[in-house]
Amino acid sequence: MHKLQLTLACGRYDRTQPLIDGRVQPEGVDLTFLPLRPGETFWRMLNHGEFDVFEMSLSSYTILRSEGDTRFIAIPVFPSRIFRHSALYVRSDAAIESPEDLKGKRVCVGDYQMTAAVWVRGFLTHEYGVKPEDIVWVTGKPIRSIRPPDGVRVESIPTVTTLEAMLQRGEIDALISVMIPSGFGKAVRRLFRDSRKVEIEYYRKTRIFPIMHTLVLKTDLYNEKPWLAVSFYHAFCRARDIAQQSMYDTDALTVSLPWIIDEVEGTRRLFGPQVWDYSVEGSLPTLTALLAYLDEQKLSKRRMSVEKLFVPNIGPGLADYLRGTGES
Repeated sequence: MHKLQLTLACGRYDRTQPLIDGRVQPEGVDLTFLPLRPGETFWRMLNHGEFDVFEMSLSSYTILRSEGDTRFIAIPVFPSRIFRHSALYVRSDAAIESPEDLKGKRVCVGDYQMTAAVWVRGFLTHEYGVKPEDIVWVTGKPIRSIRPPDGVRVESIPTVTTLEAMLQRGEIDALISVMIPSGFGKAVRRLFRDSRKVEIEYYRKTRIFPIMHTLVLKTDLYNEKPWLAVSFYHAFCRARDIAQQSMYDTDALTVSLPWIIDEVEGTRRLFGPQVWDYSVEGSLPTLTALLAYLDEQKLSKRRMSVEKLFVPNIGPGLADYLRGTGES
């Protein structure tokens, strides 16, 4: 059988490493895996359409679909998930101890529409009563320009400075950052001093494990060969399962953390046996919340539904089948 030559741009994670080194191959595909950082992947794809399959910001993808841009279609694979309470930083000497203290303050974020910022504004609104209108938002250079929502104040910063430098100089009061900022542990601290405890309580209450990125194909490619969605879904499930099995190996630790086995067991007690779920059904509270936040924050042009985001040929039946084979 002749295999399709396709390019895939995605981050280098434990759950994608088997695809990178060839232990896992999507059926029917001769794959070139480009292990790129997310920001580079997003920019190159949105501006030049360089890849056949790629990791994409879930908020950006949803916003595009809401605008009628259907160049891409998503598979319910989520390469990046992370709680974002720990992404809120303030100066170490700041008199800001709670989310409510952010009202009236200047909060900086690299890109107003980025998924991490959507999640932060979502939990600030729903858990603490701090609405986007209560804050002055300061942004860096976005990957894709948007019009600020009505009633929300958004300011752009000069390109000659950095967000971390602005925080340390006191030009902004807080920073939402997907990267740990310079000065952390000295001049900079997290708003939530025990962010892990807060995030665990948030998950127990909401069942939300925030999704940052999803996997998308070019729609023209999917329409021509819809079996590719199933092939890539199957391959990503296998790669993830190999990574999780490797992590839980007491013969010789594969992760350079002395108590990783205890960490895995504790996480499974909280999440259940499948921590990193690749399915719409298993991620429904998370997906539903993100779509609601995008609508509330006036970032999507219309309220999107979960079923409109993903390919129709990967549903509960396939996910159940893969779970039965140990590959989901």
